[in-house]
Amino acid sequence: MSDQPTTAPTTPDTPPIRPAGVPEGVHLRTIKSYVLRAGRTTSGQAKAFETLGPRYLVPYQAQYLDTTAAFGGVVAPLILEIGFGMGDATAHIAKVRPDDHFLCCEVHEPGVGALLKRIGEQDITNIRIIQHDAVEVLEQMLAPNSLDGIHIFFPDPWHKTKHHKRRLIQAPLVAKLAQRLKPSGYLHCATDWQPYAEQILDVLSAEPLLSNRSTAPELGGYAPKPDYRPLTKFENRGLKLGHGVWDVVFERR
Repeated sequence: MSDQPTTAPTTPDTPPIRPAGVPEGVHLRTIKSYVLRAGRTTSGQAKAFETLGPRYLVPYQAQYLDTTAAFGGVVAPLILEIGFGMGDATAHIAKVRPDDHFLCCEVHEPGVGALLKRIGEQDITNIRIIQHDAVEVLEQMLAPNSLDGIHIFFPDPWHKTKHHKRRLIQAPLVAKLAQRLKPSGYLHCATDWQPYAEQILDVLSAEPLLSNRSTAPELGGYAPKPDYRPLTKFENRGLKLGHGVWDVVFERR
C-alpha cells in the first residue's frame, strides 16, 4: 500500500485539526491515502472488472453508505481495509473470517482487478471494494461508530525524514479512524519499518479514544501477529534476512 498524507483532512462531522504553529488562514492540504503508481491491467483482471465489478465494486458517493445493503442485506461485523495492494492478504483474511464483512479501499487499478479475480476464483462473497481514496471514503461514506475493525497493512513508510509528513498514520487521521470505530472495535496496523512502527505506536497511544490491546511488557506495546494476518512473500523474504515486522493493535474505548 502507498500513501501521500500531508496534514489534516476535514470531515462533515469534525472541524479540521490545525497543527501547532500553523496560523489561521494558511490552507491545509488534504491527506491522501495513496500515490498513484504505474501498472498494467492484465486481460484476466479486465475480465474480472467486467464480470464481477457490478457485484463487488461499490461506487464512491459523498453520503453515508448503507453497508448492510452493500452486502446484500446481510448484517455482519464490518472491517475497513485501507490499501490492499494486489489483494493477497485481503482474500486470505476474508476466507478465514467468513462471518465478517470487508470493505476494502484501493485506487491502484491492477490491484483492484487482481482482488476481483481472486474473489471469482475462490468464491469469496464477503468483500466489497471501493476504488477511491480511503480518506475521502472515511470522511464521506462511513458514519461514526459504524466499524468493528480497521486494517492498515504495510503503508508506505516514506523513509526520508523530510517525507515523514506524508505518512498516512498521523494524529488527525487516527482521530477520525477512532471516531468511526464502535466501542471495542479495533485498529490493526502492521509495518516492516521500525521507525514507522515507533511512530504508529506513539500516535495511537496519544489518541484518547483508543487503548492498546497489548499489555505484555516484554512486547514493548507491540502485538503478537494475529492469526488472521498471513505472512506475505515479501514478509517471509524479509524475515529470512533478519528484518522485523511490527503489529500494532488498539481498540476503541
